[in-house]
Amino acid sequence: MSRVFKTKTWSRRAGINDEVLCAAVEEMLQGLIGADLGGQVFKKRIPVPGRGKRGGARTIIGSNLRDRWFFLFGFQKKDRETIDSRELAALQTIAAALLEMDPKSREKAVAEGELEEICREEKSSAQ
Repeated sequence: MSRVFKTKTWSRRAGINDEVLCAAVEEMLQGLIGADLGGQVFKKRIPVPGRGKRGGARTIIGSNLRDRWFFLFGFQKKDRETIDSRELAALQTIAAALLEMDPKSREKAVAEGELEEICREEKSSAQ
């Protein structure tokens, strides 16, 4: 079962709906990863209406590439190309903490609004 979350910081960013984020995770589950930034942090292009993927948004995701996915940061390509090394180090630290979080703590974070679960689907038995 894959569980996909947005951080509280991500949730403040408007313009990218949850269905698009869930579709990005589905692509990544199929091996279509934009860039492995190290430390279980990945960059993935996502489409923005009227601009597609190329001119769209970039998302930074913390994941074990199996059952836990955390959208940590997002930005429009028109605003910036990528993140710098300091930002990457901070995002790797955050990703590690989220991925190590036990289920009870994760549910508490959801209840307190620190995380928002956006899609949760059962994997097929063929996977």
